[in-house]
Amino acid sequence: MTDSIVTDAYMQAQHEKRTRITDAAKRFIWVTFRREGIHRFPLAGTDPNLADVAFLANEHRHIFHFNVSIEVFHNDRDIEFIQFKRWLESLYQGTLELNYKSCEMISDDLYQTIASRFPNSIS
Repeated sequence: MTDSIVTDAYMQAQHEKRTRITDAAKRFIWVTFRREGIHRFPLAGTDPNLADVAFLANEHRHIFHFNVSIEVFHNDRDIEFIQFKRWLESLYQGTLELNYKSCEMISDDLYQTIASRFPNSIS
């Protein structure tokens, strides 16, 4: 009988620990998508440190890979995954004409757009 009480107490303690961890956990959803885009890096044509990639000064094509995560605050579709992905994809229609924008600049712009729509989910 003592073994049973110890086992039950251990099992209860483990359950409570898992519950505490689950309740305190940060939750995120993430989506991925790709878009074709055209851009250029003017500095690559003039900076000697970029001589090996000087061709990037000209317009060139990329497939831009987006990997976007956003915090959610409960586990029952706080932000519905499919709707979030469709909304993100709708922001980038057709071939993207990005001129001089770097991947990092595109990311910063996207962050601002997401933060405007989901201000409580952005840290």
